[in-house]
Amino acid sequence: MTQRCANTQSEAPCLTVPPLRWTPGPGAMTLAVGRTMDVVEPSRTRARARSLAMLAGLLAAGLTLGTAHLVAAVLDPPASPISALGDTFIDLTPEWLKEAAIAAFGLHDKLALGAGIAVVVALVAALTGLLARARLALGQLAVLLLGLVAAIAASSRPQTGALAPLPSIVGAVIGVVALRALVVRLPGRATSGSASAGSQPEGSPVREASDGSSRRTFLRTAVAVAVVGALSAAAGSIVTGARSTAAAVRRIVLPTPSRAAPLVPADAQSTVAGVVPVLTPTADFYRIDTAFSVPQVDPDRWELRVHGMVDREVRLSFADLLGRDLVETYVTLTCVSNPLGGNLAGNARWLGLPVREVLAMAGPQPGADMVLSTSADGFTASTPLEALTDGRDALLAIGMNGEPLPPEHGSPVRMVVPGLYGYVSATKWVVDLEVTRFADAQAYWTVRGWSDHGPIKTASRIEVPVSGSSVPAGPVDVGGTAWAQHTGIVGVEVQVDDGPWEQATLGGEISVDTWRQWSWRWPDARPGRHLIRVRAADAANGVQTEERVPVIPDGATGWHEVSVFVG
Repeated sequence: MTQRCANTQSEAPCLTVPPLRWTPGPGAMTLAVGRTMDVVEPSRTRARARSLAMLAGLLAAGLTLGTAHLVAAVLDPPASPISALGDTFIDLTPEWLKEAAIAAFGLHDKLALGAGIAVVVALVAALTGLLARARLALGQLAVLLLGLVAAIAASSRPQTGALAPLPSIVGAVIGVVALRALVVRLPGRATSGSASAGSQPEGSPVREASDGSSRRTFLRTAVAVAVVGALSAAAGSIVTGARSTAAAVRRIVLPTPSRAAPLVPADAQSTVAGVVPVLTPTADFYRIDTAFSVPQVDPDRWELRVHGMVDREVRLSFADLLGRDLVETYVTLTCVSNPLGGNLAGNARWLGLPVREVLAMAGPQPGADMVLSTSADGFTASTPLEALTDGRDALLAIGMNGEPLPPEHGSPVRMVVPGLYGYVSATKWVVDLEVTRFADAQAYWTVRGWSDHGPIKTASRIEVPVSGSSVPAGPVDVGGTAWAQHTGIVGVEVQVDDGPWEQATLGGEISVDTWRQWSWRWPDARPGRHLIRVRAADAANGVQTEERVPVIPDGATGWHEVSVFVG
């Protein structure tokens, strides 16, 4: 369209521009220059859409896990993807990361692991939601692949059965359906007679769904998915709890031991206030193992198999154990991951059958030097045969502190061996003993670079005062615990700064298989910063070494020290 311009004599054409039209809409702007342009989505709207897409992925993941957990509770509880992925993650975690987790979180390492897995699952779920918003089919494929990974993890666990993959597969299918139901209802999602705008041919007419109504539809669907996921997870936990053996454990009546534990000396407890109890309460006893979730082993179905380099294979039921002459004894257990001054040690009263009696029934053959014990969850430990047959109170324990073993400490039966770190001896939920040779078999931690014998090293720690604390000037009480299981502590010395070593007062000894507490009075603490050190001596090797070495591969050594400020 041309015309002579009214304000000039030029013959040059003048351009007529049609009027601009701006049509407001909820969260969007339409600009028309002769024709309707594409929808321009403000950055705030795009951010909201991405957030809702991530929410869709999270809700679909929650329903997936909740459904799978419920199906597993009915069919095979250990096959729950939550437990299976956790156990698999523990097995695949590098040793340096495991040690870092134990050093950082101590007794709460399982809780920290669970939180870490939850964060990873949440991130993957959120990314899956974003992927599904862009390409729904790819998002659904991602859910199926994750379900397949969980199914493989579940089927690889020793305690699961033939139906182990099924819960994860069912959960993944439900997750795919939930993800689609959420994504197609995302607010502002353009449609052209179909759920997916991404499938429209270029240039085809676009119909914008009402943003307000689509948001309400999405929220109703999201609430429904969240509620079903939560109910599924809760129902799964209830069913799992109903199938748990905790009730069966409580019904166990421990027999009277044929040999009772010795009396604890009246002076066994340190006189210094704040030192840990000389007998560790069961609720406070440390738990370090490779099981993400506590195995539930039914005592009525439990069986121990003894085989390998033996004259005859032996099988024992829990009833068989109850019918034998059981002994009771105090034994201090220590984790090889315990750092200097750490709390991964505990002293308890154990009831059980000496392992040597079971091995005598089987008849170990010449040349055998190791017993490979296996847990119901697949963990293995390599215990020197000599430590199980030399007369020490190495037990197949069924009781702890006068009560049946709690599930988290190995119910119905675990191993307790004085003088050895737990990673080579204290197998929980034990179901198998193979008499073999160190040259022929390796255990769980041995193949990961740890020593295969694991004798406990002499250690001592200061518990009072706490490092970094302030104490008043004048006399200061110092106290703590020392141990050299199956050897015995014969002395403890304390040093302040670079002064002389002073002899501490030892508490009464329960036995050479337990720790021993000590106390010392610092007679004249003067104002300022001071360093307090401790060292112990055992009956066989004398004073513990000053050399500091890390826990890998066979336990830490060195003198524990604390820094205190005297005010």
